Amino acid sequence: MGGDRWRGRLGPAISIAPGARVDRFEVFFDLVFVFSFFIITRATAMDVTGRSLLHAMLVLAVLWWVWVVHCVVATRVRLGEGFVPALMVLAMAALFCFALSLPQAFDPTQEMAAGPMVVAISYLVIRAVHLLLYWHVAKERPGERRLLLKYSPELVASTLLLVGAALIPPLIDDPGLADGVRDGLWVSVVVLQYGMGLVAGAWGWTVTSAEHWTERYDLILIIALGESVISVGVGSNLLGQPPTWPAVAAAVLGIFFTAALWWAHYDVVGPAARIALHVAKGRSRVAMARDAYAYFYLVMIAGIILFALGAEEIVHDVANPHVPLSEPPHGPGVELLFGGVVCYLSANMLFQLRTLHTLSWSRLGTVVLLIAAIPVAGRLPGLAALALLTAICVGLVTVEVVVMADSRRALRDVVFQEKAEHEAHEAAVRARWHDHVENEPST
Repeated sequence: MGGDRWRGRLGPAISIAPGARVDRFEVFFDLVFVFSFFIITRATAMDVTGRSLLHAMLVLAVLWWVWVVHCVVATRVRLGEGFVPALMVLAMAALFCFALSLPQAFDPTQEMAAGPMVVAISYLVIRAVHLLLYWHVAKERPGERRLLLKYSPELVASTLLLVGAALIPPLIDDPGLADGVRDGLWVSVVVLQYGMGLVAGAWGWTVTSAEHWTERYDLILIIALGESVISVGVGSNLLGQPPTWPAVAAAVLGIFFTAALWWAHYDVVGPAARIALHVAKGRSRVAMARDAYAYFYLVMIAGIILFALGAEEIVHDVANPHVPLSEPPHGPGVELLFGGVVCYLSANMLFQLRTLHTLSWSRLGTVVLLIAAIPVAGRLPGLAALALLTAICVGLVTVEVVVMADSRRALRDVVFQEKAEHEAHEAAVRARWHDHVENEPST
């Protein structure tokens, strides 16, 4: 009764319409989510090793699956309307706790730590909120509820695996074996989640608003790129000392190559893929949304985190007045920087291939050039290595602007025409408000 009364006061859950777009509450939720990206980068930067990178990617994959499920729920119900925001605040609090406990998720396994259990409990709370909300809005569609029951074992099994990763390793005397068991359990969670997404297929699910789906993923990628800039600025200690010309030059180069990576997706590929998802219908739309957005965007964001780690390490040395500018970077900074960009562009090519059924040879050549440049950049001073990467990324953008001029112009015309018609429609709707006010009798 109490729950019904509060739902009555706040309003009911409202279904998504075909033309729905992302609302402000969803962006608010995503800001909390992207805080986790920052935590992953910061925790990994403290000790960049092969194992710490593995842990970062495992945590990112589990976290990303939570966000994918969140987007699936958002394809069914407006998250910013009725009683839904009040329920989602609970998920946001759990997500924030999840992010805060991530640095302790792989604590030394000789002692029972709270961090891994907080991760498991927070994960369960977030997933349970999503499940209950979807169950509620699907009450008039028994087929959707049967789908939820069909895939709910994934939630139970993944939660149990995370609980096992928290409780079992401290019981093992051999530290190496304990670490292996813990890592294996986390790998099992990732395999279970993404394997279930592939096995489930596209049957029974819908993407009601292609506009909402594409906009949601585009926004999270933009925020992730912005987070990488923040991470480099904070982690490289640019704020902790007076600026120097080399530090300013490194910062400018970082902005340039990050902007080039933004351009590589959002100039042509992203807008064209959005149209392709609009054109697709039924199961083909769901399959494209899953493959291109849910899966390949994860690899792009992994690339962003990797190149942010590499850029942070290189910029830190460049900004350090005690490190000679002529000295090559130490550690894996160059490999992470170039490898992260390779990861981002490779995933973007797969995204293009899946949505547009085309492949950009300029990007393929750029990936090959970046791989070949890694040993060369490793022998250059840090600032020169950054300049080399920036030149390659900006060169890619320049080549595509020239080579794809006709295609870009045609796409821009279509996008602008759609935008102009949409804005004209919105202006016409709002004009009714003025008419209503003018027709009101004076008092």
